[in-house]
Amino acid sequence: MKNDKVISLNNLSPALGSRKKKTRKGRGPASGKGRSSTRGRGGSGHRAGSTIKSGFEGGQMPLIRRLPKRGFSNKKFQEKVEIVNVGELQEKCRSGETVTPEKLKEKGMVKGKGTVKILGYGEIKKKLKVSGCDLSKGAEEKIKKAGGALEITG
Repeated sequence: MKNDKVISLNNLSPALGSRKKKTRKGRGPASGKGRSSTRGRGGSGHRAGSTIKSGFEGGQMPLIRRLPKRGFSNKKFQEKVEIVNVGELQEKCRSGETVTPEKLKEKGMVKGKGTVKILGYGEIKKKLKVSGCDLSKGAEEKIKKAGGALEITG
C-alpha cells in the first residue's frame, strides 16, 4: 500500500515516452541530422528555397510529352438522334392521331434530347399523321401504305 500514489494536480506528469523533443536538423554532425540535413548530397534540392515543378523528371523527357497525342473525337459535335420504330407507334398511338416529337415525349417514347427519327422496323396498320420527325425510306413507305400522312418540315 506504500507504492499507491494518489493522483492530484501537483503530481501529474505525462506518460513515459509520450513527449519527444523535435528533431533539430542542420545543427552539426553530433545531432545525427547535420551536414546535408536529410536533403541528399547536393544539387538544387539541397539549397534553401528550392521547389521542383510537379511532373519534372530531372531533365528526362516527361511522360506527358512522351505519350502520343493523336486522333479526333467528334463526340461534342455529334447530333443527338432519338429513334422510334413504326412498330412502337402501332402499339402506343391511336388511329388518326398526329405524331410529333412533343407527343412522343409525353408518351415516354423519347427523352426529348435531340431530333426524332422514325425507322421502319415492325408493322403499322393505323392511319397516323406524322410531322416534325425525320423518317427512313422504309418508315415512309409503311406509313403511306397504312393510309397515313406525312408532313415534311424543312
